[in-house]
Amino acid sequence: MCPGGANRKVAELKVAALDVQHTISSPAVCAGIGVHTGARVRLSIRPAPADTGIIFVRGDERDLDARIPATADYVASTNLGTTLRNRAGVEIATVEHFLAACAGLEIDNLIVEADGPELPILDGSSAQFVQLLMSAGTKAQHATRRSIEIIERISVASGDKSASLEPAERAEFDVTIRYADAPIGVQRRRYFPGRDAFLHEIADARTYGFLSDVEKLHAIGRGLGASYENTVVIDGGRVVNDDGLRFEDEFVRHKILDAIGDLALAGAPILGRYVADQPGHALNVKLVQTLLDTPRAWRWAPPDVLAAMAERQVAAFAAAG
Repeated sequence: MCPGGANRKVAELKVAALDVQHTISSPAVCAGIGVHTGARVRLSIRPAPADTGIIFVRGDERDLDARIPATADYVASTNLGTTLRNRAGVEIATVEHFLAACAGLEIDNLIVEADGPELPILDGSSAQFVQLLMSAGTKAQHATRRSIEIIERISVASGDKSASLEPAERAEFDVTIRYADAPIGVQRRRYFPGRDAFLHEIADARTYGFLSDVEKLHAIGRGLGASYENTVVIDGGRVVNDDGLRFEDEFVRHKILDAIGDLALAGAPILGRYVADQPGHALNVKLVQTLLDTPRAWRWAPPDVLAAMAERQVAAFAAAG
């Protein structure tokens, strides 16, 4: 990076210390199929005022309240994805990859209208959502972006799976996955959130599955839109997609992507260390709900904490050259 580019990047990080909310500058549209329904869906994304949050709207539901806030209170299911449902019973499924894109780009307020019950899977990662949102541009808003600071460790578990949030000087994800099957095996990755880090390390990581599970998934009406174009497929101890993997550890990177999307259901960025061993949507959502139900474990981060975190980000960027 040239010196001018480095100076601009440091300036961007210092502006981030002001911690204001963001939306997109102009509307954006995309279309695709749902990974579980197999149905085509059109997504229309519009800017929203400060303090709106991410609101999904079912455009095909004309006779019911079709607005569904993207918060943990509205989680209806975590079976093979995260599904939200409002008080009128209207649902929107597989929201995690889109929410991860919003969190990764630090976009706080959007109206997201879908003409079907499931968001499009696109390529199975957050990359195309990121491209869509970046093409729409981002706009700073005259409102403070509040963050949740973890001040006491909390944890949840299910069998040999666990997830926790603990105090830390900066946000971090530390995730381990364990499979008997090659080519996954045991993978661990640490990730320090930031716009550039998300774009380069996490956004492109795709969802994955086993070819041997296809028939039983189809039998229960799931995975009807899954294909080699949107899923890393494993069979006989190898990845069978013609294009192989995007990263050697793409599997654990995708687990981090899912966690970013699920933790966004807290309704604000989380300043703390997320540590998980074999996490999934159910465990992530349970962790968020436990956090929000445990007031002593968190507080709204005061300005001095946010400023100190921003300074550490600036220092880390400068040290990286």
